[in-house]
Amino acid sequence: MRIAVVALGKIGLPLAVQFADSGHEVIGVDVNAKAVETINAGLEPFPGEAHLQEKLSALVPAGRLRATTDYAEAIPGADAVVLVVPLFVNDTTWEPDFAWMDAATRSLAEHLTPGTLVSYETTLPVGTTRGRWKPMLEEGSGLTEGTDFHLVFSPERVLTGRVFADLRKYPKLIGGLSEAGAQRAREFYEAVLQFDERDDLPRPNGVWDLGSAEASEMAKLAETTYRDVNIGLANQFGLFAAEHGIDVYQVIEACNSQPYSHIHRPGIAVGGHCIPVYPRLYLSTDPDADIVRTARLLNASMPERLVGQAAGILGSLDGTRAVVLGAAYRGGVKETAFSGVFPTVEALRSRGAEVRVHDPLYTDDELRALGFEPFALGEEVELAILQTDHAEYRSVTPADLPGIRLIVDGRNATDAAVWTGTPRIVVGAAS
Repeated sequence: MRIAVVALGKIGLPLAVQFADSGHEVIGVDVNAKAVETINAGLEPFPGEAHLQEKLSALVPAGRLRATTDYAEAIPGADAVVLVVPLFVNDTTWEPDFAWMDAATRSLAEHLTPGTLVSYETTLPVGTTRGRWKPMLEEGSGLTEGTDFHLVFSPERVLTGRVFADLRKYPKLIGGLSEAGAQRAREFYEAVLQFDERDDLPRPNGVWDLGSAEASEMAKLAETTYRDVNIGLANQFGLFAAEHGIDVYQVIEACNSQPYSHIHRPGIAVGGHCIPVYPRLYLSTDPDADIVRTARLLNASMPERLVGQAAGILGSLDGTRAVVLGAAYRGGVKETAFSGVFPTVEALRSRGAEVRVHDPLYTDDELRALGFEPFALGEEVELAILQTDHAEYRSVTPADLPGIRLIVDGRNATDAAVWTGTPRIVVGAAS
């Protein structure tokens, strides 16, 4: 097949590579000319994705994968087009911002030719594929969905850093606007993906047709919103446990020892492209989902709550030398999308603290580009807030933070024995 992939970011590029590695001709289109140039040189434009560079090194010179900024070069004559353009959410209104996706869809429609399968993999509010993309594609192309081309929704279900492994591990969900479209989607994804055998699933691993685009859209929102709500519940338990001298981690471990409890872990922040965003997409079409809204608001409040606890112990933070340990949203990943570092730094600065940031994955210049003053272990500091569970922080000691008066461990990553004698707050444990 000839396949076009629209948007060659941290999900789109590995997808394009996966398709090419499965024996197909793939052309990716992206508005970032520098990224396109890098990919065409056979180089990964971002670090950290397992096996990406080795696959690019083989596929690009072989002519199986190339990139362009020109939709006219990528879309006409494609058997399938897979679109993975980012969808943003307004921080104030929580409404989806379709600007980038609308622009990509209009460019796609302008060059769409008969016989093409169009699959959206970007997570969407329920009803978007049928209610927004179908009329936009039909109007822009002059073609009729279901007759001239087929449109489906098939959510990406992978984590950056391990995309190729996740593509094999998890069922590929599809939902069409017609039975014929769903069948085309099944044939397409079975030709470009390979699946691990799993005996823990109710049916064989592979392509799962959920019967409609709306069901497929909801499945992605539901599985991610579940995690946010679960973390919100864990944070609620953690706040209560800390007030009453209870170690919530022992409680959670005990609860999860039987098969009907799957409580997640509390923490200072929920970051990344998915978990903080998709519950808001769900709320955009189900505004009565109070449990979803409450969990999202609680999780978003955790940085401010923990900084408030620190202020309660130290008194005024005005002029206090503080460091936030970790800019990344999760350990081992060089990514700051919706990272808790931003609200944590803001909460400290609002109380007058002199804030610096440390992260072993980022250079000083990269931290400055994010708006932070960098910190080096061994420098004087009074307050430390551990925001990211990098492996390096598990062995951090008071000697690494001379002058430390309080450490706030937002991930329960530090060793309590090492910190004996130094005030220490842990999310979900008595201080």
